[in-house]
Amino acid sequence: MIESTIQAKVRQGVVADSIVACVGRTPLVRLKRLFEDSGVNVLAKLEMMNPGGSMKDRPARYIIEQGLRDGTIHSGTHLIESTSGNLGIGLAIMAKLYGLQFTCVVDPKITKTNLNIIKQLGANIDMVTEPDEQGGYLKTRIKRVKELVQKIPGGYWINQYANELNWKAHYHGAGSEIVEQVDGSVDYLVCAVSTTGSILGFSRRIREEFPDVKVIAVDAAGSVIFGALPGPRELPGIGASRVPELLSPGEIDEVIYVNDLESVKGCQDLLAFEGIFAGGSSGSVIAAIQKILPQIPPGSRVVTVLPDRGDRYLDTVYDEEWVRKLSRVKLPV
Repeated sequence: MIESTIQAKVRQGVVADSIVACVGRTPLVRLKRLFEDSGVNVLAKLEMMNPGGSMKDRPARYIIEQGLRDGTIHSGTHLIESTSGNLGIGLAIMAKLYGLQFTCVVDPKITKTNLNIIKQLGANIDMVTEPDEQGGYLKTRIKRVKELVQKIPGGYWINQYANELNWKAHYHGAGSEIVEQVDGSVDYLVCAVSTTGSILGFSRRIREEFPDVKVIAVDAAGSVIFGALPGPRELPGIGASRVPELLSPGEIDEVIYVNDLESVKGCQDLLAFEGIFAGGSSGSVIAAIQKILPQIPPGSRVVTVLPDRGDRYLDTVYDEEWVRKLSRVKLPV
């Protein structure tokens, strides 16, 4: 009976014209096993189920398609972006399908898997190797992007840290989907931050329906986004060594800091209790929710977003030797 029902749903489905059309409509899942005894209802948006493996597929598609519509992007455009991996994958997919050139500026902290995926998708790789004065690579990557824009004919910088289309992609995408999918009010929104585009897009849409929602940003210990002191960080995809232009601090109610080891533990818990194989920033939001759980009233509904898949982190988060080395590093708290 169950099998025939599933088959009926498949037969009624719509055939997509390309993988681009498969971006979005990701599930919202109740984490009832991990938070079983808390009295708090935690719902997770599985953005890892986008075709490129992360929520970055949404801005990659949205920015390129908007640019093609208004003429800022055309057949002679060479896309350039600084990325720790996931946006690079999304942009590489979109560039391939829309016949555009793409150069991805990365640094040594990109996972080997992400780097290989971007290469296989046909993007050009430009890797910086010199850290900036804060020990990170973001400023160095952006400096290199600016050089390439001047050097490459038709060079166009996506600029995810300042591009208004970034947060709009999440507003019209996962933000709207959460509003449609949630079974009741949203009391807390807990999201990892880097460009801050996703948390702003989600929160702006959710606040239209649930104005009393408390928005909690999860930042990496050692990140300077909200004015904290810089420190060593190993996991890509969360935190930043500069303040993004998109940041709107007045729209964030609270910031929770999580270090790399806490993120690893969050990933392990998510896998052990829910069978969800997720990336480092997903572990960060789980760790943050665990930290604030005692202050959340029973019966509250918490919505979070799991940004990417765990297979990209097999050589870091899920590698015992890497974790042992990390445990010997003095991490910020």
